[in-house]
Amino acid sequence: MTSAAAPKPISQAQKDEVLAIVARHKQEPGPLIEILHDVQRSMGYVPAEAVPLIAGALNLSRAEVHGVVTFYHHFRSAPHGQKVLRLCRAEACQSMNGRALELHAKQRLGIGFGETTADGAITLEAVYCLGLCACSPAAMIDEEVHGRVTPEHLDELLKRAGAGAKP
Repeated sequence: MTSAAAPKPISQAQKDEVLAIVARHKQEPGPLIEILHDVQRSMGYVPAEAVPLIAGALNLSRAEVHGVVTFYHHFRSAPHGQKVLRLCRAEACQSMNGRALELHAKQRLGIGFGETTADGAITLEAVYCLGLCACSPAAMIDEEVHGRVTPEHLDELLKRAGAGAKP
């Protein structure tokens, strides 16, 4: 149901990739964010095993690196699903029944924010503005943004995306 299962260990090649990314940015001022972005671009997420590698190379504590990974919503510490559904939780969307849309999505998919369906088909994420305030509530599936999303419209979008939502 969630991405809380024990993550697979990363390979030596992936460890080498993390260290190469660190080496590319190490001499820049405050390189941690750029390193984390590049690791996530390369691997799709920031694996837990990468944290001590990055920390050691930058002379930071593991807690400092982990704190940055978990503080910023953009970073993921587990792989996301084949599709990513982002629901806007900003005020405009909330005022237009966004909360009902959230509840519908969670029930329909059987997961909460930050989780991935058991089949790995979809990850549900919260965002705090998709730029469609006049067309609230808004949702985004991968890079495609949708406005005026109702629960029924969301079901159709998930079906079209092949996201594996429960009937």
